[in-house]
Amino acid sequence: MLETQGSLDLSGDPRRLRRERTVRRVFLSAAVFTILVSIAIVLSLVGEAVAFLQSIASEVEEGLGSLFADGWFPRRDRFDLRTIVWHTLAVSGIAMTVATPLGLGAAIYLSEYAKPGVRRVLKPVLEILAGIPSVVLGYFALRFITPDILRNIWDTTQQSNLMAAGIGVGILIIPLVSSVSEDAMQAVPRSLREASYGLGAKKWHTSLRVVFPAALSGIVAALILGLSRSIGETMVVAIAAGATGGSLLQLSPLNGGQTMTGAMASLAIGSDQVAGGVAAFQSLFFVGLLLFLMTLVLNIGSERLVRRFRQKY
Repeated sequence: MLETQGSLDLSGDPRRLRRERTVRRVFLSAAVFTILVSIAIVLSLVGEAVAFLQSIASEVEEGLGSLFADGWFPRRDRFDLRTIVWHTLAVSGIAMTVATPLGLGAAIYLSEYAKPGVRRVLKPVLEILAGIPSVVLGYFALRFITPDILRNIWDTTQQSNLMAAGIGVGILIIPLVSSVSEDAMQAVPRSLREASYGLGAKKWHTSLRVVFPAALSGIVAALILGLSRSIGETMVVAIAAGATGGSLLQLSPLNGGQTMTGAMASLAIGSDQVAGGVAAFQSLFFVGLLLFLMTLVLNIGSERLVRRFRQKY
């Protein structure tokens, strides 16, 4: 007669409990450390930003009105935030105009049309683009996009211009948009596609009317990530759009201008470099805090949009 042996209960084993507590503490410590570092970064930005506002209020002739002076020239105590914010948004808008159709088109092809063998080759090749140093894309925009493309269309294009910077940043974020979007489309159940085909729909109709809406939450997240990446990009815009000597507000993207990250790079290590303790140097942290808040709003908005459009299967 065979005896049935019950399962061994290890839930009360002291050694196992100690290991569980140790692992839990390690993970908790990692989480707490990350939060503390984030808080420290924010506090450092806030402290210098407040000092900057106090400095220009008491030492600069125009006071807080210098935040809306004509142009961004920190060494002359002119801190027009509208200039660098507008240039940043212009570059990001151009970048998303480039990256959205190309990235989503590549994602749809890889997910719905490419054969498995082709997909295994093309996706890594596309993602290699994400590994190209941004400084290389900056010089590509400066030495190829501007003289060989833009000036053949608009002969008044300046050597350093926002359009070339936006196109360069757009090329930079194509892999991010396409990869995340393609992963979202791959997560759509096969049964939805088969149901669409069973009703007589063609592949393009299934891709655009079934798969795309079902993967919308992931696609929205990909686009927001791409936008955040474009806002925070430094080297491409510093090289292609110009990052020295300050900037006047430019409404035309064919002219050069400083973005928020370009202005920070110039103040920290560029030709506009200044010593600590002065308003021009402290403005670096104020711009950094503003940039942080912009990306934070984008991330919160992305999370809300993802929750709104998320579909569970």
